[in-house]
Amino acid sequence: MKILVTGGAGYIGSHIVLELCDSGFEVIVFDDLSLGFRENVDQRAELYIGSTLNREDLDDVLSKNIDAVIHLAAWKAAGESMDNPFKYTQNNIIGTLNVLNSMTEYGVRKFILSSTAAVYGYPQYLPIDENHPLDPINYYGYTKLVIEQNLKWFSELKGLRYACLRYFNAAGYDLDGRVKNKEKNPQNLLPIIMEVAIGVRKQMEVFGDDYNTPDGTGIRDYIHVNDLALAHISALNYLVEKDENLSVNLANGVGYSVLDVIRMAEKVTQKNISYEIVGRRFGDPAELTAISMQAKKLLKWEAQYSDIETILSTMWKVYK
Repeated sequence: MKILVTGGAGYIGSHIVLELCDSGFEVIVFDDLSLGFRENVDQRAELYIGSTLNREDLDDVLSKNIDAVIHLAAWKAAGESMDNPFKYTQNNIIGTLNVLNSMTEYGVRKFILSSTAAVYGYPQYLPIDENHPLDPINYYGYTKLVIEQNLKWFSELKGLRYACLRYFNAAGYDLDGRVKNKEKNPQNLLPIIMEVAIGVRKQMEVFGDDYNTPDGTGIRDYIHVNDLALAHISALNYLVEKDENLSVNLANGVGYSVLDVIRMAEKVTQKNISYEIVGRRFGDPAELTAISMQAKKLLKWEAQYSDIETILSTMWKVYK
């Protein structure tokens, strides 16, 4: 099978490409390199530099007898999405619709979406399962929900088969050390901690220590990027074998507080992680953990590498 991976030179995409190549798939990476790195792309894959906002680029690559698309080309900073919604409309919504329209034109019928826990919004109960209401509280999450809704229509009207994979907090690096480039302008907790450890930042901010949690800091569910990559292979096989759509959580099921992560990072790096407690951020729930019931049931998938020590250890090998 020939698989097109949009955003395949980025952090998560490069790990998925590795897993696809290891599994014997023929892979084309489609990326504009705005966030990705040419060096991240496995030599077994073909790199096509192009934009989802350019239909000529998409038509050119999707005319190459593609069997399935794994779509990761999107902006993903929740805070930025609230300040610049047009940027997220263009890249996330319009870019994805361009991909889907071009797929339809060239008869490509299988699509895997890199979705997000942000489609759920504030948790009404914990852990979050796939039956939880969809009510995003930031524009980034809204763009992903719009795409999920469009996929239902493309399935009904054009025969598309899709998998929506709702990531929780992706982290870590390839267990075999094959991905070397660090994320550009990280917005997430773990890479920021790593930047403190190597001295790029003098200290970091902890947003709130007065939540109703054991140590007062927010609790989150982290998923190792290798576990994410394996889930995409399982989802691809599911679409081929079952010819049915699915929407599943990809989570660890275990929550770690901000201070839990900092303490473990100090153990792993043998560095002092300096931090300052500041006020809460808008939209941050006290706790966000999930259960991946449907992924376990339908994909036979469970997180294997997502304990916080393994995640941080694989990150430290890259950052140090």
